[in-house]
This record gives sequence, structure tokens and C-alpha cells, in this order.
Amino acid sequence: MIIERYIIREIIKPTVTICAVLVFIFGCYISTRYGEDAVHGMLPGSSVLQLILLRILIALEVLLPTTLYLSVVIALGRLYRDAELTAMFACGISMTRVVKSVFLVSVIGGLIVASFSLFIRPWAWNQFFQIKAQAEANFDLTRMKGGTFYSTGGSERVIFADRVDGQKNRAKRVFIQTKTEKSLQIIYADRARQFKDETTGKPILVFQDGQLYEFPRSGANVLILEFENSEMHLVPKYVIHREYKVKSVATKTLLHSSNLEEIAELQWRLTTPLSTILLALLAIPLSRSSPRQGKYIKAPVAILIFAVYYNFSALTKQWVSQGVIEVVPGIWWGQLLLTALVVLLFWQPTFLLPW
Repeated sequence: MIIERYIIREIIKPTVTICAVLVFIFGCYISTRYGEDAVHGMLPGSSVLQLILLRILIALEVLLPTTLYLSVVIALGRLYRDAELTAMFACGISMTRVVKSVFLVSVIGGLIVASFSLFIRPWAWNQFFQIKAQAEANFDLTRMKGGTFYSTGGSERVIFADRVDGQKNRAKRVFIQTKTEKSLQIIYADRARQFKDETTGKPILVFQDGQLYEFPRSGANVLILEFENSEMHLVPKYVIHREYKVKSVATKTLLHSSNLEEIAELQWRLTTPLSTILLALLAIPLSRSSPRQGKYIKAPVAILIFAVYYNFSALTKQWVSQGVIEVVPGIWWGQLLLTALVVLLFWQPTFLLPW
């Protein structure tokens, strides 16, 4: 057990480091993306941190298998480089014990990935889309920038203001276009200000000295009104309905679905834990090197194989959802090919020597 614990520890150390680096890089990228939305008034500042954390949770479904796969390549590559594995084999320790150590780590990693793929990721996507929909519905004049068009409510409303004073909650030369099932409404006002309703606490936009144009979709006469003051509630009184996204659907709902897109999503969630185990096993033959070679010598090949596999899996998922290929084996084509590659590399004559 000492040997197994040592190999497991050598794998876990780079796993933690690589995963932390990847999460940091991804977090910085997402922060820049949503930070821009906050600066331009598309998102409230309070929602940005929530969205960043949710996207990191979502990304861990891919980052964890990737990290474990590369960590096995790097850890065993170092043991080969320092001739530690050679010494183990010379002392009668078989490669089977190395494989068992990697397999144990991969199973634990697979269980963690399964929890993310089947439960945490759908929940995180659901929260993500809900926050985005809420942010659009709760559009705030004080977040706007002058001279910029803003689309809210699923592109049902477009707002533009020539100048905005966020501190005084006022704007000049305001244009708002609202689409409904029955009409297209356009409002233009010289001035606008925002305040909160004392009863509900909801923001209300007050237009001053403007015109309202309403174009019925039925082709009836156009309505034109001039006004001194007109109010618009920025938060709708009805329940916010966000766009349907299959990746935010609970796994138990997908189990009984006959929809191709939902079947493809379910297969993707079921294959990720198996992919974690297969990739970790694939890393064992890929890590084999001579003592004179560096521990990162096989990393480029490993990255290339992972990129091909991941893109092929994403492509088969799309084909299943579009009905291009049959549901069975569906996305499992990727796992079948990956299993074949693992078996092929394990049974290479040169790889059998250390056993």
C-alpha cells in the first residue's frame, strides 16, 4: 500500500496545482467578459460575481477530467524520468500496482465529475439563466451609458438615451421601442427620470415632453400621442419566463425524454464520468519515457489526443441532437474509440516490457 499511496500522492499534487491554475485563468476570462457587461449597464454589479462563480462550477465538469488526465501524464512521466518506476520494476513491483493506483484515483475523480455533470452543472445553468433573465427584466436607467443601444426582455425592448446622468437618475433624448404580440410601440421623450414606487419599491421610468407611436400588427390605424408626462414600469408584473435551455434541465427529467436534443444532453452527462476514467488510464502508456527525457515530453501528444477526443464527442452530441446518427450508440462512439485506443496502447509490445 505504501507504493500505491506514493503514486496517488504524486498524481494528486499536480492535479491540485493544474486545476487551480485553470480555474484562475478561466475565472479571469469570465470576469473580463461579465465585467464589461456591468460597465456598459447590461448587468448589475451584484450579479457579476454570482455569474462568475456559476460559470466556474459549470466549467469544472470539463476542467476536472482534463486536469486529472494531464496530471497522470506528468506524474508518471516524472517517475520515469527519475528512474523511480524502473527501480520499482527491478524490485519486483509490477505495472499492475501502478495501474491500480491510477484506476483508484480515476474512479474517485469520475464520481466527482458525475456529481457535477448530473446535478451541479444543470443546477448552475438554471441559476445562471435565471439571473440573466432577472437582470434583463430589472433593467435600470442608472446603469445605462449615453449613446448606447440596450436590448432587454429577450430583445422585446430596445432603449437608447443620448445622455445619461446616473447620479441624478436622469437622461436626455430617450428612445424606447417595445415589441408585443399585438403592436410595435415607440416612445421618444426629451427627458426621462427614474424613481422607486413607494408602495412596491419597483423602479419606474417617467418620460417628459415626448411622443408615443403605436403600430398595430393587424394593420389598423397608427396611434400617435403627445404627452407631458408618461410612466413605464421597468420591472414587469408578470412572472419572468426565460428561454428554454436543455443544459439547464434536471437529469431526472431527461431520463424519460424522447426528444433528440434532450437525449444527446443526457448521453453527454452519462459519458463524462466514464471519460474521466478512460482518459486517466490512457495517460499511463502516454507517460512512458526514458530517464533522459523530461516529464513533459508526452504532454503535447496527450493534449492533442484530448483535443481530438473532446471535439469528436461534441460533434457526435450535435449529430445525435440533429438526428444525423442513431441514438444508439450515439455519443458513446467516443467512449468506444477511446476504449479501443487504451487497449491498443496497453497491449503494445514495448509497453509490456516493464510488467
